[in-house]
Amino acid sequence: MSDDMPNALERILAEVRHELERRKRERPLDPDSLPRLRGAAGGGRFAEALARTGIGIVAEFKRRSPSAGVLREKADLPEVVGAYARGGAVALSVLTDGPNFGGSLDDLRLAREVCELPRLRKDFIVDPYQLHESLAAGADAVLLIVAALEQSQLTALHAEARALGLDVLVEVHDRAELGRATDAGASIVGVNNRDLRDFSVDVERTERLMGDMPADVTVVSESGIGSAGQLERLQRLGVHAVLVGESLMRSADPQAALMGLRTFRDTEAAL
Repeated sequence: MSDDMPNALERILAEVRHELERRKRERPLDPDSLPRLRGAAGGGRFAEALARTGIGIVAEFKRRSPSAGVLREKADLPEVVGAYARGGAVALSVLTDGPNFGGSLDDLRLAREVCELPRLRKDFIVDPYQLHESLAAGADAVLLIVAALEQSQLTALHAEARALGLDVLVEVHDRAELGRATDAGASIVGVNNRDLRDFSVDVERTERLMGDMPADVTVVSESGIGSAGQLERLQRLGVHAVLVGESLMRSADPQAALMGLRTFRDTEAAL
């Protein structure tokens, strides 16, 4: 991380590390006792879901965010996740960070119980311990944020996650971070249109980076997406999937909202 990074991400990472040390003391994990997922040598369930024809939607469950506050009062995970599955999501993203997003690993465990869709653990992963607890809680994939990690950490965490059979969504914000992601071996790259340092959103960030994407990388556009027109444009640019959270969580009918995002695909299929 750069020394001049604004305080938002630094503050979040400090809280993550403090909470992580508490969990490591209270709940030590024995990696030798944990199962490994199939797909360590290639794509697992999450990667396979993103590789389907057309642009897919990774629907996110999160209770609140630092930039938007509470997204859904008394959010019921089985209800929301069930709506996502019925609405045509190809995968789930579950926020497990507590201090800033109101999530927990219990949300991930419950998602495993109530839904068959592949599950991404969305959190600030900074330690191998988190990879093992992700696997134990039912994750098929984890998020690694380039801006939150030194290059050696990014490379090591990516390699260990893949060795465990976890798919890895490597999140970038600019060309320099994209270069670091590909150097670390990323095969799934998420372009976050929200800058985690100040939470500003630029929905054209993905478009600007598409020309630099390696041909064999699966691309996910994240944040600021809430219309079928945006999905149509991103698909034409070569984006494989979008990750949508706030607009779905705020909707009174998440299933209908998700189906509305897919309208242009349904229209194209009928032609």
